[in-house]
Amino acid sequence: MNKSKKENVYFSRKEFLKLGSLGLGGLLFTQTAKAKNTTNLKKQAIRFGVISDLHYDLMHDADERASQFINEMNRQQPDFIIQLGDFCVPKPENLKLMEIWNQFKGDKHHVLGNHDTDGGFTTTEALQFWNSPAAYYSFDKNNMHFIILNGNEKPTGSTLQGYPRHIDEKQLTWLKEDLQKTKLRTVIFCHQAFDNTDNGLENGMQLRYLFEQINKEAGYSKVILVLSGHHHSNYHNHINNIHYVQINSSSYYWVEGDYKSNAFSDDFYKQYPILRHTIVYKDPIWAMVEIDGKNKIKIKGKTSVFAGTEQEAPVGLTDVYPVTAKIDDRELFY
Repeated sequence: MNKSKKENVYFSRKEFLKLGSLGLGGLLFTQTAKAKNTTNLKKQAIRFGVISDLHYDLMHDADERASQFINEMNRQQPDFIIQLGDFCVPKPENLKLMEIWNQFKGDKHHVLGNHDTDGGFTTTEALQFWNSPAAYYSFDKNNMHFIILNGNEKPTGSTLQGYPRHIDEKQLTWLKEDLQKTKLRTVIFCHQAFDNTDNGLENGMQLRYLFEQINKEAGYSKVILVLSGHHHSNYHNHINNIHYVQINSSSYYWVEGDYKSNAFSDDFYKQYPILRHTIVYKDPIWAMVEIDGKNKIKIKGKTSVFAGTEQEAPVGLTDVYPVTAKIDDRELFY
């Protein structure tokens, strides 16, 4: 069982007023949470496969990585599969990836990543290429509620540099209404993390607070699990009774600065120069998530090593969380 620290969440006056404008003030000042009869929640297990940050436009062997994932998913037959972003840009050369992805014999879902519109492509073009219904939407499966969010919005007047990483007021209002309408246990998917200040969601704390108030209003743990990618890391935070799990990249870890990898030959890096600044995972990694419908979440992850070193962790390279080529197995409770 994974044990992690609980974190107390505070918010600024500005964020408080913004939440109030969205109708969340009533949640905050509710003296007693509305009583809900949770015994009527049907208990039905569900399993889904999740992969993140394939980076098809970057990886030299992305076809093989995607094929291994799909072959394993067809063997295990989960209720659905989902990719958490940075999948591929919508250009004709990437139709081969879609052919591989569509070989899965079941429901398939997509989360939009910041790199999926590189090269001037639009969100609409990416969604159409993937045959995805919208940038954010929800669906029910096996008496569970699932919400896919788009963390790639930029609020008016923002001075944030680089890729947008925000959920704007329109989407936030939709999210609040969607959460209030369902009585089912809920899992949230987003590319960028809600609990990571290093290029995570700009308004992640605001979203976390919304989830907490939704649970308070419901009188039970409605939002139980939040899954994200983007950070190419492997960690779990338990914040105010909600689990936030980072799904590591299926492909590599990006190294800032002057780092230059020697895992492959010089000829290889002439063909794939950007990979010189990455630590490639020798084998693709992904996770299977099972929710038993009672109180347990089981995550079964895969473990690889770093190409060219056969090591599970790079020597002399550190980050806030350990740099590793794996997704941990976890047993979480709600």
